[in-house]
Amino acid sequence: MPQQPPHDDRRLMDDRCLMVATTTDSEKTARDLAATAVEHRLAACAQIDGPVTSVYRWRGAIETATEWRVLLKTTAARYPELEARLRAGHPYDVPEIVATEITTGGADYLEWLRTETAP
Repeated sequence: MPQQPPHDDRRLMDDRCLMVATTTDSEKTARDLAATAVEHRLAACAQIDGPVTSVYRWRGAIETATEWRVLLKTTAARYPELEARLRAGHPYDVPEIVATEITTGGADYLEWLRTETAP
């Protein structure tokens, strides 16, 4: 029986589309994070919501803050560099950077996302 050629599971994994969320303390910082990510092709697009009210525990106290949320679309292959870029431009000691896999979406949109984030 002929042997099947190995398939590249890593390539399939890297091709996955992600939504990455972060929050920050100002609209200007949110705009800067979004623009830098799109400019460097680390995200195909980004939306900014805000202001939003965040309630969280920090250093033993309950805090409330006004923040802006940035939602970026990228691929798993670009995620490590996107995360590094977000951290470098982020004012927080421990920034929220959360990635969620897009399991279903318009095929043409997801292809556009992959094309726009190709290195």
